[in-house]
Amino acid sequence: MRANERFLLSFGHASVDLYQGVVPVLVPFLVAERHYDYLAVSGFVLAASLLSSVVQPLFGVLTDRWAMPWLVPAGTLAAGLGVALLGLTASYPLSLAAIALTGFGVAAYHPEAARLARAVTGGDHVAMSWFSLGGNAGFALAPVIATPVLAAGGLAAAPLLLVPALLGTLITLPLLGRRADGAAEEARGRDDWPAFRALSAVIVLRSIVYVGLSTFLGLFVQQRVQPGDTAGGAALFVLFAGGAAGTVLGGRLARRWGRVRTMRRAYGTSVFAVAGVALVPGPALYGFVAAAAIALYVPFSLHITLGQDYLPNRVGTASGVTLGLAVSVGGVLAPALGALADATSLHTTLAALTVLPALAWLLARRLREPAEVREPVR
Repeated sequence: MRANERFLLSFGHASVDLYQGVVPVLVPFLVAERHYDYLAVSGFVLAASLLSSVVQPLFGVLTDRWAMPWLVPAGTLAAGLGVALLGLTASYPLSLAAIALTGFGVAAYHPEAARLARAVTGGDHVAMSWFSLGGNAGFALAPVIATPVLAAGGLAAAPLLLVPALLGTLITLPLLGRRADGAAEEARGRDDWPAFRALSAVIVLRSIVYVGLSTFLGLFVQQRVQPGDTAGGAALFVLFAGGAAGTVLGGRLARRWGRVRTMRRAYGTSVFAVAGVALVPGPALYGFVAAAAIALYVPFSLHITLGQDYLPNRVGTASGVTLGLAVSVGGVLAPALGALADATSLHTTLAALTVLPALAWLLARRLREPAEVREPVR
């Protein structure tokens, strides 16, 4: 795989996942300009997250049945268009529909894009980790890109945020022919549903841990290290930067140890790292935040390729679940973690998260590398 193709895949993925990160950025502007209450603005977040996650497996099923490479540019454009249209209407139902279009575009993009990445990279672990890194980078950069635009022009400037989608579409188009060429070369064999279900459970557990950390870490650090936004913001920066480093590192470690062994070691390490976040006092906590982020993101791209290899006849379905549904469950359970924190403390809640990577490690011990020999497509 050439370096320019790796860049095209990463940039295309970033240009779509950026819009998942833009939705929370829009919330304070919707409250300030349109005077929506908290319940109303929560509808925007819910519409975007549910559609971008729950619908993804359905698109995966469709791409398993029919070749639909056009979903990659169409999904990218839809994700950007939804945010742009939000700035052109003041009606709450139409605004909600616009954000739903963004979530729908994100859902349409990922299963076919993951299949495209597999065709372009040949399933190479390092190359797939760069594809995953693009999505993480796009999400993290959303506030950096969207906030200045909206601060300068308000919601009326939202159509300017369509530009990343246009660039992402143009930059990905040259790769679509590779998807068609790779479709005839995809491996076939027996679908291993028990292994795929175990892998999905691992991903769900990881999702809950990471969402719990990202939701409450800023507040926890303010309590435990230093009051004020600076300490909490620094901790979140370390969390996101560590995640980016872990994503790239995971592909390289998989080349050396194999995907399943790498995943086991990462989750084993994350048990101690998450415990350190909850229990270690003072600035040393930042080191454990970095370790936890790296350990939780090392398996991120490996989940995708393992899922595709466990279901070689349903690559789209596997991609939709590993990239969408299973990853988003943590967000659905975030209110339960908040209720636990209200009933006990943030310290207790973060300490309780330690159990989840331990369970992921136990489940990962049941997994094996997918069979190397498969029947070619006829």
